[in-house]
Amino acid sequence: MKVTIKDDFDLQKIADSGQCFRFNKEGDGYSVFSLDKHVFVKQVGECEYEFDCTQKEFDDFWYSYFDIDTDYRQIRGRIDPKKDPYLFKASIYGEGIRILRQDPFEMLISFIISQRKNIPAIKASIEKLCRLAGKEIGKDKFSFPRAEDIAALSLEELSGCSLGYRDKYVLRAAEAVAHKDIDLFEWEKCDDKGLMDNLLGLYGVGVKVANCEILFGYHRLDAFPRDVWINRVLENRYQKGFDFERYAPYNGVMQQYLFFYSRNENL
Repeated sequence: MKVTIKDDFDLQKIADSGQCFRFNKEGDGYSVFSLDKHVFVKQVGECEYEFDCTQKEFDDFWYSYFDIDTDYRQIRGRIDPKKDPYLFKASIYGEGIRILRQDPFEMLISFIISQRKNIPAIKASIEKLCRLAGKEIGKDKFSFPRAEDIAALSLEELSGCSLGYRDKYVLRAAEAVAHKDIDLFEWEKCDDKGLMDNLLGLYGVGVKVANCEILFGYHRLDAFPRDVWINRVLENRYQKGFDFERYAPYNGVMQQYLFFYSRNENL
């Protein structure tokens, strides 16, 4: 089915923005996984995209996943090129990035795995985990495992996914969800501080992973994860401080522009 999207929407930039690890270039389009769902999508016109799913599947899941309701051009419009020329340049470079609405459990496990790993290594580890504990949902396609499926694995099996020291963090998080010690969906009712406190209470979850979970797993667009790239930008370009108040409640979108620009331009 074909979909017209007139707002910012760039598949390559979304795939390379560091927020998703099962969103990969394949042929003339992109293969996208979320939990037990998969779609192949490609651009076929200036604002035209083809999704290999039914209208119902698009309406029920992928419309929300790609955050079609949010106006990213309007968000970019908040940036004053005179007051913040660096962010303005980054937003032009990153035009087309959207914050995907991803599953809290998948994001929690993914960003626990991401600690001290580069993106190709993160993707490889997650794919191994999906093949080990996920369900086959198509030819050579596997779902992201449920908490119960990961919790049933041994540390040795998890180590085979190249998780290193993160294996015990992944196992403990999956066990907490599987045994209903925590309810990630109930946590949606928490305010930002309460959500952060809950996440920091999980074994192996620090501030960076928690912020990534808040932004990408709970789609709270004001969260501002800091990694080596963002810290470098803040130190070199914002010695007087980044104007978080000006960009609230969309600081997470600004973070994506800064991350994508600085990492690709090696600034």
